[in-house]
Amino acid sequence: MNVSHASVHPAEYPPTTDEGGGGGGGGGGGGNIEVPRVRMKDFQGMPGTQGGLALRICQFVFAAVGLCIMATTSDFPSVTAFCYLVAATGLQSLWSLSLAIIDIYALLVMRSLQNYRVVTFFTIGDGIASTLTFAAACASAGITVLIDNDLDICSQNHCVQFETATAMAFISWFTTLPSFLFNLWSLASR
Repeated sequence: MNVSHASVHPAEYPPTTDEGGGGGGGGGGGGNIEVPRVRMKDFQGMPGTQGGLALRICQFVFAAVGLCIMATTSDFPSVTAFCYLVAATGLQSLWSLSLAIIDIYALLVMRSLQNYRVVTFFTIGDGIASTLTFAAACASAGITVLIDNDLDICSQNHCVQFETATAMAFISWFTTLPSFLFNLWSLASR
């Protein structure tokens, strides 16, 4: 019978340094050498990096612009989706500003923010903030389409401001998503 056999390649182990004469000859000071754990390199976009700070600043700017544009219109309180957009972008701007301040501090004192609890906190906060911002932007986009295209009453409303604030909320969500994914990936690689 002609059966193929699996080939076995021996794995090479690093020589031990114990006195028992295992693998490499040379006994050094007794006991095995502790190999330090390799820590993942901080890449741009993670908390405490310049890329992470840039993402936080973009999140803050777009959320704050969307909030200011929507809040300056006189008739946004009459629509629930627009009130939700103001609340969500307000939360997003406060969250992003506070984390930008933490990133600035970490960069100034040259500290890494790759602590498991800190990254978990950032991940949960980014997930909540991005979900709320995305839901508010989608709801506001639906209302602006209804007002502009279906009801055709843009002459009586501030359609341009509504559309601009909604677009700013979508851009703020789009810049929040990489922060969330980088943090989530950092947690998964531990």
